[in-house]
Amino acid sequence: MVPPVNPSGRRPTSADVARLAGVSTGAVSYALNGKGGVSEATRQRILEAAEQLGWRPNEAARALSFSRAGAIGFIIARPPQTLGDESFYMQLITGMETELSKSSTALLLQTVETVEESVEAYRRWAAQGRVDGVVVSDLRHDDPRPAALRQLRLPAVALGGDAQTGLPRVYSDESESVREVITYLAGLGHQRIGYVSGSPTYLHVLNRTKVYTDVMLTLGLEPTVEATDFSVESGRSATRRFLASQRPPTALVYDSDAMAVAGLAVATAAGVPVPHDLSIVAWDDSLLCQVVHPALTAISRDIRALGGVAASHLRAVLQSAARGIPQDPSKDALPDVVQPTPHLVTRASTSPPPTSAMTPAPRSGSRRAKNGKGRVTAGPSTPPDVR
Repeated sequence: MVPPVNPSGRRPTSADVARLAGVSTGAVSYALNGKGGVSEATRQRILEAAEQLGWRPNEAARALSFSRAGAIGFIIARPPQTLGDESFYMQLITGMETELSKSSTALLLQTVETVEESVEAYRRWAAQGRVDGVVVSDLRHDDPRPAALRQLRLPAVALGGDAQTGLPRVYSDESESVREVITYLAGLGHQRIGYVSGSPTYLHVLNRTKVYTDVMLTLGLEPTVEATDFSVESGRSATRRFLASQRPPTALVYDSDAMAVAGLAVATAAGVPVPHDLSIVAWDDSLLCQVVHPALTAISRDIRALGGVAASHLRAVLQSAARGIPQDPSKDALPDVVQPTPHLVTRASTSPPPTSAMTPAPRSGSRRAKNGKGRVTAGPSTPPDVR
């Protein structure tokens, strides 16, 4: 092994690494922190130079530059009975932890039932210096959290939401995904396509529902929505209501993988064969969707990557704050990060509807479509604005 090259005897710096590798200090920062922005060949040259100099990260200096607590916070504001039903958050947290481990940053996780409880937790964390910043998910209409975080001067990154939240965001275009699903089902011949949505208190659910309704009306079809609280039991109940209706749907789109699996079980128990009489599509592909029979067609996205990008973007926000750049949307301090659009993965749970169900579709000029109305109902299990 070649001994470290450090003739001065002092602790080597990133500037020393940059000089030896023949690159900028910015490139050194990217390479040594595992970020993009440099080619693989350049990254290897920088790593070899660092090894040759005996360079090691100065964790104390890093903490002073980028953070104070060495931890970021993540509060999940969902009722406990619904949180355990989904795999989404476990994958998201895994992605965040993987990214944060690169910089020895801890993740402080807490679950609460309401957004008001989240705000109180943010106040405690800020007062105690527990975290350097937070990731915010499940944004609502008139959500109090963004304003509270600005007041507390606690840096934050939002997952999804809209530009009005005033926080740097990591998001993807779910509207295009909804269009892809409905167009796909209509292309198979389905005319009665129901939507088992999550709680309409969420901005992302409101957006998905609006796009679903608009696409259905554009196709001359009647939108029908059963709103739930995202729990497995509410997914079962919504499926039963759909199947018991006068003109039951031939296809159902569910807002989560767990509810879609629950819907499959209800249909099977009721003697409704999937996909012969009922096609099923789940939002967020998962192992659950792949191991049931028939395997479920699903909207897929890399949730672990989403968690990693959210953590990385928050670290960039913290570095900007350390340089004195205000977290103010009017200053355009940091741009939003747009993730790949979720895409449809077709499996055995979807097929053309039975011939008996392929009746002429209502025309877009009908009274219902013309008025932009469809049947939209909220199941009895829909909670108040606590998600």
